Amino acid sequence: MSTETLEPVDVHFTEQVLALARESGQSGEPGQAREPRGLPPGLDADTLLTYFDAQLETRHIDFAARWMRVQKTGYYSIGSAGHEANAAVAMALRPTDPALLHYRSGGFYAARSRQLGIDSCTDTLRSLAASSRDAISGGRHKVFGHHGMAVIPQTSTIASHLPRAFGVAMTLGRQDLLGLESRWSADALAVCSFGDASANHASAIGALNASSYVTHRGIRLPLLWVCEDNGIGISTRTPAGWLEASLACLPGVDYTLVDGSDPVAALLETRRIADQVRATGRPALLHLKTVRFMGHAGTDAEVAYRSRTDIARDYERDPLLGTARLLVDAGVLTPEEVVELYEDKRSHVMGLAAQMGEEPHLTSSEEVRRPLTVSRPEEVRELVRSSAAYLQGREPVVKVGARLTLAQAINAVLHETLTSHDDAFAFGEDISTKGGVYGLTRGLRKRFGEARVFDTILDEETILGTALGMAVSGWLPIPEIQYLAYVHNAIDQIRGEGATQAFFSNGDFTNGMVIRIAGLAYQKGFGGHFHNDNSVAALRDIPGVQLVVPAHPDDALELLRTSVAVARAEGRMVIFLEPIALYHSRDLHEPGDGLWTSEYAVPTTDLDARPVSARQHGDGRDLLMVTFGNGVPMSLRVARRLEEEGVQASVLDLRWLTPLPAEDMLAAVGSAQRVLVVDETRASGGVSESVLALLADHGVGAPVARVCSDDSFIPLGPAADTVLLDEERIHAAALHLMGD
Repeated sequence: MSTETLEPVDVHFTEQVLALARESGQSGEPGQAREPRGLPPGLDADTLLTYFDAQLETRHIDFAARWMRVQKTGYYSIGSAGHEANAAVAMALRPTDPALLHYRSGGFYAARSRQLGIDSCTDTLRSLAASSRDAISGGRHKVFGHHGMAVIPQTSTIASHLPRAFGVAMTLGRQDLLGLESRWSADALAVCSFGDASANHASAIGALNASSYVTHRGIRLPLLWVCEDNGIGISTRTPAGWLEASLACLPGVDYTLVDGSDPVAALLETRRIADQVRATGRPALLHLKTVRFMGHAGTDAEVAYRSRTDIARDYERDPLLGTARLLVDAGVLTPEEVVELYEDKRSHVMGLAAQMGEEPHLTSSEEVRRPLTVSRPEEVRELVRSSAAYLQGREPVVKVGARLTLAQAINAVLHETLTSHDDAFAFGEDISTKGGVYGLTRGLRKRFGEARVFDTILDEETILGTALGMAVSGWLPIPEIQYLAYVHNAIDQIRGEGATQAFFSNGDFTNGMVIRIAGLAYQKGFGGHFHNDNSVAALRDIPGVQLVVPAHPDDALELLRTSVAVARAEGRMVIFLEPIALYHSRDLHEPGDGLWTSEYAVPTTDLDARPVSARQHGDGRDLLMVTFGNGVPMSLRVARRLEEEGVQASVLDLRWLTPLPAEDMLAAVGSAQRVLVVDETRASGGVSESVLALLADHGVGAPVARVCSDDSFIPLGPAADTVLLDEERIHAAALHLMGD
């Protein structure tokens, strides 16, 4: 390549290395070879050459990424140039240690690949080219990883992976305590890298705080945080001294500052810190000083916000140049041999990059969505049956024949699940000692111990991050979010981290879990909008996530058992949204009728769990009311009232809001003369919009209408009744639809 097409940092490296050959030796004669100093204790030539090779590869991949972008064969240009010292982190660890990497951790990936004999150069170039042969994402995004490697692929995360890293380390700390196996080796540690700008994100602050908190409590947490600090976030400078001041004061987290341009410090200090974390089980934070070359990404002209003097000054801190100088000073290589290695690596990388235009790509929606659409109904059924078989002959978790409320039914299945799955865990705010705000986890801690049923800090990101870490490790977490409104504080843990995991790893990594959320409205005005939230739009818009809403205790028994099986068999995130107002209901029509309870029986092996199924109440064909959650008992009471008025009505409980039970719904609608969608969520963005769209898509000819709650937050006290759907409005809408 001509010098006109080279990046300035590329030219500078070669010039500075060749300048070493012109320096005088000990005799003072120009051109005489320098007396080799040898390598510092703890380093050998092979280690240093492996380190340098990983650095060279990732640097030239960054050059290639910009070239591929011009050729229109590459689609991603955020690189690792200036961060190559993170290769030392990989070399300090075992290849089986789980890693969650910052998008500038190319050196780490190259070094780890060498430990496993994997061609990281081809992997990364294929990922840049969105090739369907990409070794981990299958062409869906540029990520680091390879099938079977302990690198959990991340997209362009802004610290959203830190809560999951905390969760992985929590798993590592518990697997030895409980004698359980996970995806990781028994003495593994977790490593998580992130940028200096990302350190200010709420996700990072929460995860770092959580690691301090659990360490303060004496809980084992083998976790190495690595802050790759290049001093700038896109165009915004990190104030001098800020990270040292904020990261060095984390209680219980050992802090070390290392200059990444110094290969001796990078290799030896990183090794010391990693060994310390593994031996003590205490987290540590490596503050790795780096530089950033060639801007944030290929389209970023950093001269718009940095002076040329500032940019040129960073060239002297080039980590490749630091390694080259050490190799020459130690007598391992001559300057000419360093340049030869550098240019050989360029030829190798560019030769592969030139072939990327021939790589295949994903060509259909089906191919793109395959990791999201996985369905294993037979495995789900078998898991439900095998759990039932395990419980046969054991002491029932609840007295057989007892009449259970919705809350008690959920509690019973939680007992069943923790009994039949040794690697199932329940956790959240107030769920352990207290048994939850509404008593749904009562008795779990006493029976299964604090290691499996535990209280978390009051941070939804940490709760979900803990679940994500456990799930990707192969365990079955059942986290609780105390109220529906609270999940919006951490929705990116579900959307950006959880739902995308299978998508960007082509199904290699999954997040099988059941997220229990107490929610919806009708608490008689208690608590205002934070405790009476009826918005589920954000949850229903996430590909691959399933949303279940039980109404009757019968449904809770079936649906929670099925949700556990779906999470385990399909690796899905299942959100189990529980109507708070129905938790302790017993009656439907009159006091004492007991129609909102269910008789408990030990599950039997002849259960035929069918995921994503609706439940129909009654067989009246004049009117079908399609509903869910609190809408079910309200619609049933309206149906009885309509019957007295000569209208034969039935009620279809959707139960699954994502995906909608289309087959059952269309079958029920097909035999009804009129259809009323009864939706307790808001008119805008509510569930009824999707129900009506599905009916329209299938050409349903029957007259259809809907009745919903108002587009409003829910106020405190009696005023709540003014915006929430009620039985009078349902009845009026039904009569209007019937034409009477």
